[in-house]
Amino acid sequence: MPAEFIRLYEENPDPKKVKQAVDILRNGGIVIYPTDTVYGMGCDITNQRAVEKICKIKGINPKKHNFSIICADLGNIAQYTRVITKPVFKMMKKGLPGPFTFILEASNVVPKILHSNKKTIGIRVPAHTIPRLLVEELGHPILTTSIRDEDDVVEYSTDPELIFEKYQHLVDLVIDGGYGQNVASTILDCTADDVEIIRQGLGQLEDII
Repeated sequence: MPAEFIRLYEENPDPKKVKQAVDILRNGGIVIYPTDTVYGMGCDITNQRAVEKICKIKGINPKKHNFSIICADLGNIAQYTRVITKPVFKMMKKGLPGPFTFILEASNVVPKILHSNKKTIGIRVPAHTIPRLLVEELGHPILTTSIRDEDDVVEYSTDPELIFEKYQHLVDLVIDGGYGQNVASTILDCTADDVEIIRQGLGQLEDII
């Protein structure tokens, strides 16, 4: 069966459609959704089979991959990360919600959930209502990964209808939230004393220091 395709915009999102998406996540489904940067693909982080399915779709090794999760706010990140230094927390408060992914030391909970050997986790709080609503309704973070494009010029897929065409037999739901950006989040490694830019994206480090 092909995936479901629903339109869900930031302004007055339909609660029934939000519930529909959350039910799919809760039942181990894979959902594609808009963010403040590029479109993302995600699942409930507590569902091991769903995590494995995403790894298979993306062709990644879960033991070696750098995973990122979407949180609704900074309130529940302590569960998934170790002690965050004051300067880093200050940066996160300034930069989130926003187009940043902060790589932090993972708590003991994370490797068990993701069956990963990695000791780090990327934390993302997008400045976009839809993914944050999904996380709030679900009750815990969702694993997230960017939707890439095979095009040599365009790195990320921005048209939800084309995304649906490509992924309709691989995922369970595609949320059309309008055209996405073509620039991903800026990834900041905050595990050492000096913050390192791993990938320069939409967010500017100087704006949050």
